[in-house]
Amino acid sequence: MALKLMFITNQEKIARLAENSGVDWIFIDLEINGKDARQGHLDTVISRHSIHDVKKIKQVLTNSELLVRVNPIYQGSKNEIDRVIKDGADIVMLPFFKTKEEVELFVNYVNGRAKVCLLCETSEAVENIDSILTIKGIDYIHIGLNDLHLSYNMKFMFELLANGTVEMLCKKIAGKGIQFGFGGIAQLGQGALPAEKIIAEHYRLGSNMVILSRSFCNTNKSNDLNQIKEFFKLGLNEIREYENSLLNKEKCFFERNIEVVKEKVMEIVYTITK
Repeated sequence: MALKLMFITNQEKIARLAENSGVDWIFIDLEINGKDARQGHLDTVISRHSIHDVKKIKQVLTNSELLVRVNPIYQGSKNEIDRVIKDGADIVMLPFFKTKEEVELFVNYVNGRAKVCLLCETSEAVENIDSILTIKGIDYIHIGLNDLHLSYNMKFMFELLANGTVEMLCKKIAGKGIQFGFGGIAQLGQGALPAEKIIAEHYRLGSNMVILSRSFCNTNKSNDLNQIKEFFKLGLNEIREYENSLLNKEKCFFERNIEVVKEKVMEIVYTITK
Protein backbone atom coordinates (compact mmCIF):
# COMPACT_ATOMS: atom_id res chain seq x y z
CA MET A 1 0.00 0.00 0.00
CA ALA A 2 1.66 3.19 -1.19
CA LEU A 3 0.37 6.46 0.23
CA LYS A 4 -1.39 8.79 -2.20
CA LEU A 5 0.82 11.88 -2.23
CA MET A 6 -0.74 15.33 -2.75
CA PHE A 7 1.05 18.52 -3.70
CA ILE A 8 -0.49 22.02 -3.66
CA THR A 9 0.33 24.19 -6.68
CA ASN A 10 -1.36 26.34 -9.31
CA GLN A 11 1.73 26.56 -11.55
CA GLU A 12 1.56 24.45 -14.71
CA LYS A 13 5.28 23.65 -14.92
CA ILE A 14 5.44 22.64 -11.26
CA ALA A 15 2.29 20.52 -11.59
CA ARG A 16 3.82 18.71 -14.55
CA LEU A 17 7.10 18.13 -12.68
CA ALA A 18 5.23 16.85 -9.63
CA GLU A 19 3.16 14.50 -11.77
CA ASN A 20 6.23 13.16 -13.58
CA SER A 21 7.91 12.53 -10.22
CA GLY A 22 4.99 10.38 -9.08
CA VAL A 23 2.72 12.77 -7.16
CA ASP A 24 -0.78 11.22 -7.23
CA TRP A 25 -2.97 14.27 -6.69
CA ILE A 26 -2.31 17.86 -7.72
CA PHE A 27 -4.13 20.08 -5.25
CA ILE A 28 -5.67 23.46 -6.07
CA ASP A 29 -6.74 25.44 -3.04
CA LEU A 30 -9.63 27.87 -3.52
CA GLU A 31 -10.49 28.13 0.18
CA ILE A 32 -10.32 31.72 1.33
CA ASN A 33 -13.53 32.42 3.30
CA GLY A 34 -12.59 32.81 6.97
CA LYS A 35 -9.06 31.56 6.48
CA ASP A 36 -7.27 34.84 7.20
CA ALA A 37 -9.09 35.15 10.51
CA ARG A 38 -8.09 31.61 11.52
CA GLN A 39 -4.55 31.40 10.21
CA GLY A 40 -3.43 34.93 9.37
CA HIS A 41 -1.17 35.05 12.45
CA LEU A 42 0.52 31.71 11.73
CA ASP A 43 3.39 30.62 9.50
CA THR A 44 1.02 28.80 7.19
CA VAL A 45 0.40 29.28 3.50
CA ILE A 46 -2.88 30.84 2.42
CA SER A 47 -2.76 29.84 -1.23
CA ARG A 48 -4.62 32.60 -3.11
CA HIS A 49 -5.34 30.23 -5.96
CA SER A 50 -8.03 31.28 -8.42
CA ILE A 51 -10.97 29.38 -9.90
CA HIS A 52 -9.34 29.95 -13.33
CA ASP A 53 -6.46 27.71 -12.22
CA VAL A 54 -8.65 24.58 -12.30
CA LYS A 55 -8.97 24.40 -16.10
CA LYS A 56 -5.38 25.60 -16.56
CA ILE A 57 -3.87 22.83 -14.40
CA LYS A 58 -6.26 20.12 -15.63
CA GLN A 59 -5.00 20.70 -19.17
CA VAL A 60 -1.38 19.82 -18.28
CA LEU A 61 -2.12 16.63 -16.31
CA THR A 62 -2.14 13.18 -17.87
CA ASN A 63 -1.84 10.76 -14.92
CA SER A 64 -2.33 12.66 -11.67
CA GLU A 65 -5.82 13.41 -10.47
CA LEU A 66 -6.85 16.99 -9.79
CA LEU A 67 -8.16 17.74 -6.31
CA VAL A 68 -9.82 21.11 -5.71
CA ARG A 69 -10.51 22.42 -2.22
CA VAL A 70 -13.51 24.75 -2.41
CA ASN A 71 -14.77 27.10 0.29
CA PRO A 72 -16.76 25.92 3.31
CA ILE A 73 -20.51 25.81 2.61
CA TYR A 74 -21.82 29.33 1.81
CA GLN A 75 -24.40 30.93 -0.48
CA GLY A 76 -22.22 30.51 -3.55
CA SER A 77 -21.22 26.88 -2.90
CA LYS A 78 -23.38 25.26 -5.56
CA ASN A 79 -22.10 27.57 -8.31
CA GLU A 80 -18.49 27.16 -7.15
CA ILE A 81 -18.75 23.35 -7.06
CA ASP A 82 -20.51 23.24 -10.46
CA ARG A 83 -17.75 25.38 -11.97
CA VAL A 84 -14.77 23.39 -10.62
CA ILE A 85 -16.33 20.09 -11.74
CA LYS A 86 -17.07 21.53 -15.19
CA ASP A 87 -13.45 22.71 -15.42
CA GLY A 88 -12.05 19.27 -14.62
CA ALA A 89 -11.83 18.60 -10.86
CA ASP A 90 -11.60 14.84 -10.29
CA ILE A 91 -11.98 15.22 -6.51
CA VAL A 92 -13.69 18.09 -4.67
CA MET A 93 -12.71 18.74 -1.05
CA LEU A 94 -14.98 20.36 1.56
CA PRO A 95 -13.03 22.14 4.32
CA PHE A 96 -14.03 23.43 7.74
CA PHE A 97 -17.43 21.74 8.03
CA LYS A 98 -19.01 21.22 11.44
CA THR A 99 -22.31 19.43 10.89
CA LYS A 100 -23.84 16.46 9.13
CA GLU A 101 -26.16 18.87 7.27
CA GLU A 102 -23.23 20.71 5.64
CA VAL A 103 -21.74 17.42 4.44
CA GLU A 104 -25.09 16.21 3.07
CA LEU A 105 -25.51 19.47 1.17
CA PHE A 106 -21.98 19.15 -0.24
CA VAL A 107 -22.48 15.54 -1.35
CA ASN A 108 -25.75 16.58 -3.02
CA TYR A 109 -24.06 19.50 -4.79
CA VAL A 110 -21.30 17.22 -6.14
CA ASN A 111 -24.00 14.74 -7.14
CA GLY A 112 -21.69 11.91 -8.22
CA ARG A 113 -19.90 14.03 -10.86
CA ALA A 114 -16.57 13.94 -8.99
CA LYS A 115 -15.18 12.15 -5.96
CA VAL A 116 -16.00 13.63 -2.57
CA CYS A 117 -13.23 14.35 -0.06
CA LEU A 118 -13.98 15.79 3.37
CA LEU A 119 -11.39 17.76 5.30
CA CYS A 120 -12.08 17.04 8.97
CA GLU A 121 -10.54 20.03 10.75
CA THR A 122 -12.96 21.30 13.41
CA SER A 123 -13.67 19.98 16.88
CA GLU A 124 -17.38 19.99 15.96
CA ALA A 125 -16.72 17.69 12.98
CA VAL A 126 -14.91 15.31 15.35
CA GLU A 127 -17.84 15.40 17.79
CA ASN A 128 -20.31 14.73 14.95
CA ILE A 129 -18.18 12.16 13.12
CA ASP A 130 -20.49 9.21 13.84
CA SER A 131 -23.51 10.89 12.24
CA ILE A 132 -21.37 12.28 9.38
CA LEU A 133 -20.10 8.79 8.60
CA THR A 134 -23.69 7.59 7.97
CA ILE A 135 -23.85 9.77 4.83
CA LYS A 136 -23.54 7.87 1.56
CA GLY A 137 -21.24 9.21 -1.14
CA ILE A 138 -18.08 10.09 0.83
CA ASP A 139 -15.00 8.76 -1.02
CA TYR A 140 -12.18 10.15 1.13
CA ILE A 141 -11.66 11.91 4.46
CA HIS A 142 -8.48 13.83 5.24
CA ILE A 143 -7.84 14.86 8.84
CA GLY A 144 -6.50 18.41 8.71
CA LEU A 145 -4.18 18.76 11.66
CA ASN A 146 -3.47 22.45 11.17
CA ASP A 147 -6.93 23.91 11.77
CA LEU A 148 -7.96 21.00 14.00
CA HIS A 149 -5.22 21.64 16.55
CA LEU A 150 -6.20 25.34 16.59
CA SER A 151 -9.80 24.26 17.17
CA TYR A 152 -8.64 22.51 20.35
CA ASN A 153 -6.33 25.41 21.39
CA MET A 154 -3.27 23.19 21.08
CA LYS A 155 0.26 24.46 20.45
CA PHE A 156 1.51 21.87 17.94
CA MET A 157 -0.51 20.09 15.28
CA PHE A 158 0.93 16.63 15.94
CA GLU A 159 -0.40 16.71 19.52
CA LEU A 160 -3.51 15.18 17.90
CA LEU A 161 -1.41 12.21 16.81
CA ALA A 162 0.13 11.82 20.25
CA ASN A 163 -3.12 12.09 22.24
CA GLY A 164 -5.06 9.46 20.27
CA THR A 165 -7.51 11.80 18.48
CA VAL A 166 -6.17 10.85 15.04
CA GLU A 167 -6.21 7.14 15.89
CA MET A 168 -9.80 7.32 17.11
CA LEU A 169 -10.90 9.05 13.90
CA CYS A 170 -8.93 6.64 11.70
CA LYS A 171 -10.61 3.63 13.32
CA LYS A 172 -14.09 5.09 12.84
CA ILE A 173 -13.46 6.07 9.21
CA ALA A 174 -11.78 2.75 8.37
CA GLY A 175 -14.77 0.98 9.93
CA LYS A 176 -16.94 2.52 7.19
CA GLY A 177 -14.56 1.42 4.42
CA ILE A 178 -13.68 5.01 3.49
CA GLN A 179 -10.11 5.85 2.46
CA PHE A 180 -8.44 8.43 4.69
CA GLY A 181 -5.27 10.31 5.47
CA PHE A 182 -3.96 12.99 7.78
CA GLY A 183 -1.56 15.91 7.92
CA GLY A 184 1.46 16.64 5.82
CA ILE A 185 5.08 15.56 5.63
CA ALA A 186 8.38 17.22 4.84
CA GLN A 187 11.30 15.39 3.20
CA LEU A 188 12.66 12.39 5.12
CA GLY A 189 14.83 13.42 8.04
CA GLN A 190 13.23 16.87 8.10
CA GLY A 191 10.42 18.53 10.00
CA ALA A 192 10.07 19.23 13.73
CA LEU A 193 8.67 15.71 13.95
CA PRO A 194 10.73 13.77 11.36
CA ALA A 195 8.77 12.67 8.30
CA GLU A 196 9.70 8.99 8.71
CA LYS A 197 8.09 8.90 12.18
CA ILE A 198 4.87 10.27 10.69
CA ILE A 199 4.92 7.88 7.70
CA ALA A 200 5.29 4.91 10.07
CA GLU A 201 2.17 6.15 11.87
CA HIS A 202 0.31 6.32 8.54
CA TYR A 203 1.15 2.64 8.06
CA ARG A 204 0.23 1.65 11.61
CA LEU A 205 -3.15 3.38 11.29
CA GLY A 206 -3.92 2.18 7.75
CA SER A 207 -3.86 5.67 6.27
CA ASN A 208 -4.02 6.03 2.48
CA MET A 209 -2.89 9.60 1.84
CA VAL A 210 -0.76 12.54 2.92
CA ILE A 211 0.02 16.06 1.72
CA LEU A 212 3.59 16.96 0.77
CA SER A 213 4.07 20.10 2.85
CA ARG A 214 5.40 23.46 1.71
CA SER A 215 8.79 22.58 3.20
CA PHE A 216 8.93 19.36 1.13
CA CYS A 217 9.66 21.48 -1.94
CA ASN A 218 9.27 25.20 -1.46
CA THR A 219 8.77 26.34 -5.04
CA ASN A 220 8.62 29.98 -3.91
CA LYS A 221 12.28 29.82 -2.89
CA SER A 222 13.65 28.47 -6.18
CA ASN A 223 12.78 29.25 -9.78
CA ASP A 224 15.22 26.69 -11.13
CA LEU A 225 13.01 24.00 -12.67
CA ASN A 226 15.87 21.49 -12.88
CA GLN A 227 16.58 21.96 -9.19
CA ILE A 228 12.88 21.56 -8.33
CA LYS A 229 12.73 18.44 -10.53
CA GLU A 230 15.66 16.91 -8.64
CA PHE A 231 14.05 17.80 -5.29
CA PHE A 232 10.86 16.03 -6.26
CA LYS A 233 12.55 13.01 -7.75
CA LEU A 234 14.89 12.49 -4.81
CA GLY A 235 12.24 13.25 -2.18
CA LEU A 236 9.64 10.92 -3.67
CA ASN A 237 12.12 8.10 -4.22
CA GLU A 238 13.16 8.34 -0.57
CA ILE A 239 9.54 8.19 0.59
CA ARG A 240 8.73 5.18 -1.62
CA GLU A 241 11.88 3.33 -0.48
CA TYR A 242 11.05 4.02 3.15
CA GLU A 243 7.47 2.83 2.61
CA ASN A 244 8.81 -0.43 1.13
CA SER A 245 11.01 -0.94 4.18
CA LEU A 246 7.94 -0.62 6.43
CA LEU A 247 6.23 -3.56 4.75
CA ASN A 248 8.61 -5.97 6.49
CA LYS A 249 8.52 -4.38 9.94
CA GLU A 250 7.16 -6.26 12.94
CA LYS A 251 4.31 -4.92 15.07
CA CYS A 252 6.78 -3.97 17.83
CA PHE A 253 8.51 -1.50 15.45
CA PHE A 254 5.27 0.47 15.09
CA GLU A 255 4.51 0.27 18.82
CA ARG A 256 7.94 1.71 19.58
CA ASN A 257 7.49 4.38 16.90
CA ILE A 258 4.28 5.77 18.44
CA GLU A 259 6.03 5.97 21.82
CA VAL A 260 8.86 7.95 20.21
CA VAL A 261 6.28 10.20 18.51
CA LYS A 262 4.60 10.91 21.86
CA GLU A 263 7.95 11.73 23.52
CA LYS A 264 9.02 13.97 20.66
CA VAL A 265 5.67 15.81 20.59
CA MET A 266 5.87 16.44 24.34
CA GLU A 267 9.39 17.87 23.91
CA ILE A 268 8.24 20.17 21.10
CA VAL A 269 5.17 21.39 23.04
CA TYR A 270 7.36 22.00 26.10
CA THR A 271 9.78 24.07 24.01
CA ILE A 272 6.91 26.09 22.46
CA THR A 273 5.28 26.84 25.82
CA LYS A 274 8.46 27.68 27.72
